[in-house]
Amino acid sequence: MTHPEFDRHRLHIRPLAERTSKLEIERDHVAPTAQPGVLSDATTAVVTETVGRIRRARARGASVILAFGAHTIKNGLGPVLIDLMERGWVTHLATNGAGIIHDWEFAFQGQTSEDVEAYVHTGQFGIWEETGRYLNLALRVGAWEGRGYGESVGHMIANDGLDLPTPEVLLAACAAANEDPEHAAAAADLLAGMRDFDLAPGWLAIPHPAKAYSAQAAACRLEIPFTGHPMFGHDIIYNHPMNHGAAIGRTAQRDYLRFAEAVRQIDGGVYLSVGSAVMSPMIFEKAFAMAQNLARQAGGPIDDHFIAVVDLAAATWDWQAHGEPPMDNPAYYLRYCKTFNRMGGAMRYACADNRDFLLSLCRGLNQEKQP
Repeated sequence: MTHPEFDRHRLHIRPLAERTSKLEIERDHVAPTAQPGVLSDATTAVVTETVGRIRRARARGASVILAFGAHTIKNGLGPVLIDLMERGWVTHLATNGAGIIHDWEFAFQGQTSEDVEAYVHTGQFGIWEETGRYLNLALRVGAWEGRGYGESVGHMIANDGLDLPTPEVLLAACAAANEDPEHAAAAADLLAGMRDFDLAPGWLAIPHPAKAYSAQAAACRLEIPFTGHPMFGHDIIYNHPMNHGAAIGRTAQRDYLRFAEAVRQIDGGVYLSVGSAVMSPMIFEKAFAMAQNLARQAGGPIDDHFIAVVDLAAATWDWQAHGEPPMDNPAYYLRYCKTFNRMGGAMRYACADNRDFLLSLCRGLNQEKQP
């Protein structure tokens, strides 16, 4: 049975420059040396413990993974993330599809964040040409080149454009499907997109004047994994006809497996989950299960890892003292605490704004260690 599908080619897609955005990176960015707000004693204790755990992890060569929601980028914290990477404190960054988009829009036009309610009423929310075209094209090109989701976008930002192969090269890859079916399929996806939008082969220049603020571009430059973990239909790039599910799937699968490999090295390491109520706990528990499977085969479990969870919700349950609450307690349904509490090791929850927590963390890590 077939059912009707929405035709995105019929949409009136407007230039991104016509959109009114709420945030400007030049005005709203946060420097790593900015003064954090005052934290509670409980949160300060989590920051202090996290600083020590990260120092220990890096001395041992263990993973330090920072997973975060899109508001970390929207709040202008790109420079703080870049500082953590440049100083070697973080070995892997992970975010959702919206985090990828906001970082790119800041780099491309210096602005991001639209008025959802207003633009929904006018039928224009998320229906912007450059965001939809360039991000989806970067994913098609990245799928062809063997890149992950975040890497595909970061590479486009860092290099100010995309290299589009000739139809002959792509057709030759399609013809070799018996030898490399995955590469052939990615070639077909890219060729279809280029034909659909009449794109000429060669270098497609896409300037990113504000890329100095881009965490994705910095990760590309520093060769640090920056993985994207989208959920289908959750992001505005799905509204554009350049969007292609296979390219999303190929690049996102690579990123999930790269994330899982980082989690495999978490014994003695640190996992920071900042402002991500769903994405971070969901991908971590599956990746950790796979990592634990291999560790058990090798003769020993992963049990010496530290998880710091940061969110704005006030703590109503002492997870450290009492473990998991009963099902009739609302705290049981806080996925970002319940999931991580089940992952073994040590978990701490900090009620804090992501800006204040990350700035305090940076300050602690970058101070000379006292004797």
